[in-house]
Amino acid sequence: MVDTFWRQSPLSHLNLAVRAGRGPADAGIVLAERPFQATVNLRGRAEPEFLAAVVDAFGLMLPLNAPETATEGEITALWLGPDEWLICAGDDGARLVDRLRGALNDHHAAVTDVSENYTTIALSGPRAADVLAKGCPLDLHPVSFQPGHVAQTIIARADVILHQTGADAYDIRVRRSFAEYLWTWLEDAGLEYGVAVGEG
Repeated sequence: MVDTFWRQSPLSHLNLAVRAGRGPADAGIVLAERPFQATVNLRGRAEPEFLAAVVDAFGLMLPLNAPETATEGEITALWLGPDEWLICAGDDGARLVDRLRGALNDHHAAVTDVSENYTTIALSGPRAADVLAKGCPLDLHPVSFQPGHVAQTIIARADVILHQTGADAYDIRVRRSFAEYLWTWLEDAGLEYGVAVGEG
């Protein structure tokens, strides 16, 4: 029997819940952590039968090209490569894994729960893209990168998965070991625009 464990956000020691709502009213950026999101890595060939099995499981057609994403209800699929996706939800990671493995049982596929490997930093505000531009090599101009787009990239030398969720909003998935470093860097990079902490 697997022992239960106490889940702790990698940013819990920063007391973000206490700081939420503080900061200038006209802050250029708002930062928040969204911990404990179910995150499942899916590998498999994007063949019709494989894609149909995922549709049967979630009603979701996997995105097939960079930098696409697809959403159905609470579940979002992020394209990472020709045969790789990240399936994200507010749901339990183990439950997502069970549903995917059940649907793909007759297919050559790999389904791995990586929920504990990442945390998500939400970055929003009118100067969000300006802050990212200080440490991210991507072209973030709306012509090139838009809401619904995703890319594996770096921010200030930290490997991240950058998902634009709105006109001035981004979800940044970062490995736990880099979470505090990246949060601190984003706060520092946003000082000239004003920084507020939001609720996760």
